[in-house]
Amino acid sequence: MKQLLLVRHGKAEPPKVDMKDYDRGLTRVGHQDAPEMANRFIEKGLVPQSLVSSPANRALTTAKHFAKTWNIDQAYLRTEASVYEANIAALLKVVNAFDNQYDRVALFGHNPGFTDFVNYLSNGDIYNIPTTGLVWIEFPFEDWSMVSQATGALLLFDYPRDANE
Repeated sequence: MKQLLLVRHGKAEPPKVDMKDYDRGLTRVGHQDAPEMANRFIEKGLVPQSLVSSPANRALTTAKHFAKTWNIDQAYLRTEASVYEANIAALLKVVNAFDNQYDRVALFGHNPGFTDFVNYLSNGDIYNIPTTGLVWIEFPFEDWSMVSQATGALLLFDYPRDANE
């Protein structure tokens, strides 16, 4: 089985006139929420074997917080440019190309693409993945290339300040 953890970047700084969207960093809350959410997965014993992130500052910083909390060397954190501002087709192409040696992969990126992608993969009914929100999907395959529409089972949807805390 393959398992995909999709993590939306942490709360980002508001856009500034002289700053590209790509370069926006995390707010204080974004820096706090990322380790908290990563710890929730440690408690469940669900630490990924591979980390892939959008190279945008806010997503990559979020991924680095998760890697540190999970004790994963940041050298194993790979960036994928096509995840930034990606739609369903672009995200599916990234996932289908994951190395099959990894059964559990975390992908860090952005909305609205991530929410649309989760609903596409799992027939989910998620309206919005909040910042630092994460979704865990399981697929009944041994090959990432088989992941496609409605092939995944949504196992978990969690985010900071969740009512279920």
